Amino acid sequence: MLRDPSLVPLSRQHHDGLALCVYIRRACDQGRDEAAHWQAEMVRAWEGEIRPHFEAEEQALFPRLAAVAELAGIVKELLGQHARLRVYFNAAAAGTLGKAELLNFAELLNRHIRLEENQLFEGCQSALSPEQLAEIGRELKAALALSGAACGLHPRQPI
Repeated sequence: MLRDPSLVPLSRQHHDGLALCVYIRRACDQGRDEAAHWQAEMVRAWEGEIRPHFEAEEQALFPRLAAVAELAGIVKELLGQHARLRVYFNAAAAGTLGKAELLNFAELLNRHIRLEENQLFEGCQSALSPEQLAEIGRELKAALALSGAACGLHPRQPI
């Protein structure tokens, strides 16, 4: 299903999150010792894009979608994933993640993004009217602007 314009800003940010997952997995699979680099990239992504993204979802999107019966369970699962992902971001800021934790983080973030894109966004586009989606889009745009979310923070690979 074509993504509704109201959700496109979140989908664009999801692209960056998926890229981060791929880069972390690739580095770990190749046996490179780049934990410090990828933890720094996680912190940069958290501060510049992911934290504001989570906050916008939690303020403007999830409360509305939790009221839709067929989406309530997905919203609850996503909120739990937000909490678990925050633990990983805090550990990255402390510099305490090893290879196994980086891989676990990448897997969780990948599953989280896929759940939002494939189930939540598809479900809300089916369940909500165009007017409701437009209103959510305005609220998301305001929440992202207020938080200063930077779009397009592509993960940097080590040199």
